[in-house]
Amino acid sequence: MRPLPDRSLAPRTLRVWKIGAVVESLFLFLIPAGYWGLSQFWELPDWGFYTLIGFFFMLALVDIFLIQSLKWKRWRYKVYENEVELMRGVFIVERVIIPMIRVQHVDTRQGPVLRHYKLASVTISTAATIHEIPGLQVEAADELRDQIAQLAREADPDE
Repeated sequence: MRPLPDRSLAPRTLRVWKIGAVVESLFLFLIPAGYWGLSQFWELPDWGFYTLIGFFFMLALVDIFLIQSLKWKRWRYKVYENEVELMRGVFIVERVIIPMIRVQHVDTRQGPVLRHYKLASVTISTAATIHEIPGLQVEAADELRDQIAQLAREADPDE
């Protein structure tokens, strides 16, 4: 059996993911806010509003503090000579092997939050899909991009 990938994401990635979870949670609070708005026009019970607030507050806490931590702990990757292996998932663990011969191009990405924390993501494009290794330090992401590009060039059967 193949060993688990041993490279993890940068620790600051967890902070970025928690920020994203907070923003997502703010959108979820639009549902209780909508209920409250409707209760201003129609006779709706108050317990419905408080139940929705409590439910979405608990959902936000679980997502921000538990799910994001588990997600970060589980995310692993490893680059072999002929393939890249990714492992991710909280409840359902997914292990993906990307053959170097299938890599079409590889690049790095930075959004404003990642840039603030000096992080970048590496995206690996194949003919079928795009895989992402999120949250690496910028230098590590650049090195990984160059390493995968070099290995993909060497794996090309046409050359």
